[in-house]
Amino acid sequence: MTKRTALDTKRTRLSRGAVSGVLAVATGLAAGELVSGLNRSLTSPVLGVGNRVVDLVPVPVKDFAISTFGTHDKQALLIGLAVTIAVLAVVFGMIAARRILIGLGGMGLFGVVGAVAAVTGRTGTASDAIPSVVAAVIAMGLLVLLLGRRQSSTTDNIAVDPARRRFLVLSGGVAVAAVVMGSVGRALQSSAGAVARRALLKLPSAKRPLAAIPVAAGVPALATVTPFITPNKDFYRIDTALVVPRVDVDSWKLRITGMVDHERTYTYDDLLARDLVERDITLTCVSNEVGGQLMGTARWLGVPLSELLEEAGVKSGATQVVGRSVDGWTSGFPTAVLAAASRDAIVAVGMNGEPLPFAHGFPARLVVPGLYGYVSATKWLERIELKTLEEFDAYWVPRGYSKQAPIKLASRIDVPRGLATVPAGKTAIAGIAWAQTTGVAKVELKIDDGPWQEATLASEHSIDTWRQWTFEWDAPVGRHDIIVRATDRKGRLQTEKRHAPLPNGATGWHQILVFVK
Repeated sequence: MTKRTALDTKRTRLSRGAVSGVLAVATGLAAGELVSGLNRSLTSPVLGVGNRVVDLVPVPVKDFAISTFGTHDKQALLIGLAVTIAVLAVVFGMIAARRILIGLGGMGLFGVVGAVAAVTGRTGTASDAIPSVVAAVIAMGLLVLLLGRRQSSTTDNIAVDPARRRFLVLSGGVAVAAVVMGSVGRALQSSAGAVARRALLKLPSAKRPLAAIPVAAGVPALATVTPFITPNKDFYRIDTALVVPRVDVDSWKLRITGMVDHERTYTYDDLLARDLVERDITLTCVSNEVGGQLMGTARWLGVPLSELLEEAGVKSGATQVVGRSVDGWTSGFPTAVLAAASRDAIVAVGMNGEPLPFAHGFPARLVVPGLYGYVSATKWLERIELKTLEEFDAYWVPRGYSKQAPIKLASRIDVPRGLATVPAGKTAIAGIAWAQTTGVAKVELKIDDGPWQEATLASEHSIDTWRQWTFEWDAPVGRHDIIVRATDRKGRLQTEKRHAPLPNGATGWHQILVFVK
């Protein structure tokens, strides 16, 4: 064999190894998806690893992902995970082309990582390792099948047409099998029945429906200002679920347990049969930076949390309300916050006139005004547990966030956008401010080195929602800095000091730069 032929043979072997590695891993993962689809209580290999990455990633990395990708952080993680798996599959396949046992060891490592991730997840059990084990076994078997008995001999003529045709046919068949198994597995996991059931639901009306949002609560003349009520499709979504849970409402139950006199269990129909209430409440994510968009206002329909807790009978000494999600996520807030008459906390079943969207917690979620979501807004709620503050730390507390997290007084400029160019003359500056459970009393603007000037506030719809404001500016040509600050009804001025979201919410005045021509 000539030196050139040997080089071509080596390249062919490595190329075949790379393709074999990718096909073997893809088919193994597809088989794992199928197994977890056939038994939806089992965790799929990819989601098992992804969920552990979410749980273990350092908070600064999490904050970077949210600030960089916003509500698309989950998609970014899944894409990154897929790329990493593909690269490793290529590497292990190329190694296997020369040293099959080492390559098989790499494939086995995939299974070990997936199994450990699934078993140690928030809701993991020993049986959750099964899909990853199946995936690894199939991947290893296919790698041997695709590469043949022996690939290390320099005398093997890999390039002969019969061998190449055999490999291409076999590879095509494996690829088709991977697509079919993966598609069926994902379809089985998608819970089409739950989607159809939700689509047929018709929520009852509230016992005392709220009036329509008054026109005076908004700034209708400015179409680009944030709407007072955030449409469901535009409502921010920040959570730890890589794939949105699609809960079967017919088998779902809400339990109230812990330090109560009588544990209670409610079905979805039980909740709908009660006297439901409507509440207009603004929710805010603790990851919201100064001037950020991770907040929204909705009209929620649900059952007052106080009624459910009263029926269970909260024991003396219970100081924390813990919300538990179907995916194992937890929140926790002091029972003391429910004592205030203004705290209209509810177990919500509806959002802006329809059943909760899956992405926002269907079939039920907690909504507590005045608290950041990480301590209160449990989506896909399945249990409310009464505990003491000392005995339990909810999901984000061990990761450096504060145990108590009232939403901070803040304000934001929405119009014009930062770095925008506006025409000289009369122009509008507008935005929102919020001081939940207290209310906004004043919003002021400072333009360049000028004095603080008071903006015009829209009427206050509720102390639990944001408040819109506007300011008419006679804009001169040039470059201008605009700063906003708010004062609440207790006379407290929004702090100027800049602070990152960790550990209990960002602070600082929102400032933008605009150009006037």
